[in-house]
Amino acid sequence: MSEVLIKGGRVIDPESGFDETADVLVADGRVQAIESRPGAIPSSGGLKVIDAEGCIVSPGLIDIHVHFREPDPIHRETIASGSASAINGGFTSVCCMPNTRPPLDHAAMIEFVLHKADLAKGARVFPVGCATKQRQGETVADIGTMARAGAVAFTDDGDPVADAGVLSRVLKTIKATGKCFMQHCQEPTLTRGAVMNAGPLAIKLGLTGWPAIAEEIMIERDIRINRGIGCTYHAQHLSSGDSAAIIRKARAENLPVTGEVTPHHLLLTEDACEGYNTMAKMNPPLRTRRDIDLLKEAVADGTITVLGTDHAPHPAESKDTDFAAASFGIVGLDCALALYIKALIADGVLDWPRMLAMMTINPARIVGLDALGLGSLRTGGIADITVIDPDLPWTIDVNEFASAGRNCPFDGLSVTGRSIATIVGGEIRGMRALDRAAV
Repeated sequence: MSEVLIKGGRVIDPESGFDETADVLVADGRVQAIESRPGAIPSSGGLKVIDAEGCIVSPGLIDIHVHFREPDPIHRETIASGSASAINGGFTSVCCMPNTRPPLDHAAMIEFVLHKADLAKGARVFPVGCATKQRQGETVADIGTMARAGAVAFTDDGDPVADAGVLSRVLKTIKATGKCFMQHCQEPTLTRGAVMNAGPLAIKLGLTGWPAIAEEIMIERDIRINRGIGCTYHAQHLSSGDSAAIIRKARAENLPVTGEVTPHHLLLTEDACEGYNTMAKMNPPLRTRRDIDLLKEAVADGTITVLGTDHAPHPAESKDTDFAAASFGIVGLDCALALYIKALIADGVLDWPRMLAMMTINPARIVGLDALGLGSLRTGGIADITVIDPDLPWTIDVNEFASAGRNCPFDGLSVTGRSIATIVGGEIRGMRALDRAAV
């Protein structure tokens, strides 16, 4: 395995608090040295050198909420194309959701994902198993065997575990494994046929509205059920600002509750659905400016600790239809970093160390990847590294995505900041052709 020297970047490790201009030497899949003294690591002839002056050198980015679809005869995204999409966006590790066909509800399916990910040679892919069999919300899945096979968490994402009794059994079973339960927070009796945020615009467009309270009620109920169980509980893709208040209260009581937010829920309102724009059809739906402001406030005060993409690619024909029939979701991995920079750094919500913590060590801890040595950048640690040019201007172009999906409402948006190198286990698996980055 070749050696790599990353020279002169701003090295940020949110776990340790290290934040200095330094050189990073990588060899044999590990970080061999982080040296702040210029020239302390000699550039020998066998080194591959990345000039990171003006760039940020971060632990490899981690997304614990993606959809890679495989196995599925309809969707074109595969574990290989999704993994390539992650690398293109600067992500070295991702956790894929189990709402595939067939679903990831037994050990053989978990092993299938791990095998396919190994063959792909892209980002690390960690499977999340179903909480209930066939994701039907009726019978607890074989959680113990899936955990032993390599599942890092459990969810019925795409649907909630709506039955309170079933949820209680799910939480108790997951608690015994030490893993995390991820809830798709949606009270289904309030959202039948719903396709966008409930409000005047939905009425104007003649579409069934999806009230924010459907999310809030589910989180409140789950926290109460889990209070005497103590399973690690993670609320996925928050859309309601009032949901954040519920999570804030639970965390103040030291309950094991975390939440995530996506780029589209921080940047877009329901107004993006005007003209029946199916690219803006999301689950949960885009909401209001008030919700965005409250979600950003929750990010700023540490209530929300994880940034996820909910990367959800779809075939073009599933979006090229009427709004009510169109698929929910967005391709996120290829452009998420720049969108977070726009929503959080440029808007003054977070500084770089705090934002990177939400994309590295925080998600790693929730699903146990920190125990594998992921989520941090330290001497002797695994060399999963993302090099980011924070000032690089570019335009989002879905035709340049590595994902098989093209469903993205941000197509054509001018943004700033991009990964220029993605290193997994010491191997450069993604490199952008820039003058500053010569291999």
